[in-house]
Amino acid sequence: MSILRTPPALGALVFFAITFSLGAYFTFAAVQGDFGVFRRAEITVESQHLAEELREVQAEVARMENLTTRLSDDYLDLDLLDQQARDVLGLMRADEITVR
Repeated sequence: MSILRTPPALGALVFFAITFSLGAYFTFAAVQGDFGVFRRAEITVESQHLAEELREVQAEVARMENLTTRLSDDYLDLDLLDQQARDVLGLMRADEITVR
């Protein structure tokens, strides 16, 4: 007696092809997609760069606030006023010699 083998049903082949395609798509999306692993790494690095830039800007703001306070009416720093008059207005004292 010989056993007759029938070829696999076309429906099973289509089912496995669709299942494999969906698995490949979702795996690709999980790694490369807008919310994937690579994008998360990019966002983490960008977040670190922005945090460093924020610290730099906050330091600059603190420096500018200090200069503003030193030039206010309540607290006048004469050395800073002299420096600003020289830099901005180009003033100098009568007893100084300018070398260009």
